[in-house]
Amino acid sequence: MINKFIVLIIIALGLGLAACSIGLDAHQAIAISIFSASILGTLFFWDFRLSFAFMGTALLFCTKTIDIAHFIAYSSLEVIIFLVGMMVLVGLLKECGFFTLITHILLGVKHLSARKFVIILSVVSMLMSASVDEVTSIIFMVAAILEISDHLKINPTPYVIISVLATNIGSAATVLGNPIGILIATKSGLTFEDFIVKAFPLALVSLAVTIGICLLWYRKAFKEMDDSIKHLKNNEILAMQKPLSMGKDLRVSLAIFAATLIVISLHHRLELLLGLDPNTILIIAPLFAGSFIFIWKRNNARKYIEKDVEWWTLLFFLLLFGQAGTLRYTGATNVLAKYLAGMTNSSLNMLTGCILWISSIFSAILDNVVLVATIIPVIQDFKVLGINLQPLWWALLFGGCFGGNITLVGSTANIVALGILEKEKKIRITFMQWFGIGLTVGLITTAIVWIALLFIPFYR
Repeated sequence: MINKFIVLIIIALGLGLAACSIGLDAHQAIAISIFSASILGTLFFWDFRLSFAFMGTALLFCTKTIDIAHFIAYSSLEVIIFLVGMMVLVGLLKECGFFTLITHILLGVKHLSARKFVIILSVVSMLMSASVDEVTSIIFMVAAILEISDHLKINPTPYVIISVLATNIGSAATVLGNPIGILIATKSGLTFEDFIVKAFPLALVSLAVTIGICLLWYRKAFKEMDDSIKHLKNNEILAMQKPLSMGKDLRVSLAIFAATLIVISLHHRLELLLGLDPNTILIIAPLFAGSFIFIWKRNNARKYIEKDVEWWTLLFFLLLFGQAGTLRYTGATNVLAKYLAGMTNSSLNMLTGCILWISSIFSAILDNVVLVATIIPVIQDFKVLGINLQPLWWALLFGGCFGGNITLVGSTANIVALGILEKEKKIRITFMQWFGIGLTVGLITTAIVWIALLFIPFYR
């Protein structure tokens, strides 16, 4: 631990000094140094990630690198509120037997095997994230995986990782899948139909490749699952084939869930219809659902807030978002953006590759929303050079989404999933446990996108 801490300090200070040496001011260098220390602290000392987030935030205030008002503005409170509402809804569904129902349906599939389960799990994870958003999707998918793993008495870790990988891939398939999709669509003029026609097929190809990689990577774990399923089939096959009765509470819970998903799916059109700011409906929907739940289940309302909401993870989100926003507030990310613009000059192929790989690699360590918001003005500036911007927008979208698979903290879905797994099962995934499969999937799927953007005229 001491050696890791020394390495952390050396890297963080080294990045700060390097920033000063290339002309960045003191506040920019401090923001880079503190943020990198928080990220490295999270990677090296997962148990103490909130400690590093607290310490880093305090240092930003002490050094006057950012003020309280701007830190709060960059903390993405709307995301935190959205997550609280959805976690309350998940708590209700769990209490009313929704995940038991999913378990019953999945385990009741004829000739179920680990291979078939992984394919179904991956496809459902992708479609859910594409239909709603990656965070809502992973909350429900992890809860279902834990329910199934309990039933089969197997380690849920490989299946949680597989679901997260598929979720991040699916988040690039539609405008709704990821906040960066909405951000890019509003700035580029790309429509919902553009995403369905161009992004969705590429995401499907990437998912198919990811499933193949996972089937090879976790083949030992799948043998364990096959053995458990065989035992289950021998002893409980008749019980699993019987219809599962749905009580009144479960029916009402599913109605609330369905209504919430419908509203979230239509949020953009509803916001335009009602004249609301972008993404307002994303907050309104879970808040309305939560308020109804608190009234209906008033005796358990405190339990939903205290036990079902993952406050440890949410606090970490809030502070990490604020620290990432500090990079933008000080102008540190603008320096990188301007350097990229000068380095690529006017070559479309070179620029497409640079944006794709830079957004993919940096999304593995930075909040992809902040990264995308920083690069968007640079892409817009290339319009005056007569460069076709369409492949650049797709490069930014897929790089920001697929790069999230590379590390533990690469996307919001990753951190939410790991937080739930740690809370519910006391299972902690190490950096290297994730990095091997994450890097493999991240690099290969990004390469697939790169080839498509360079050689398929459809994307130009």
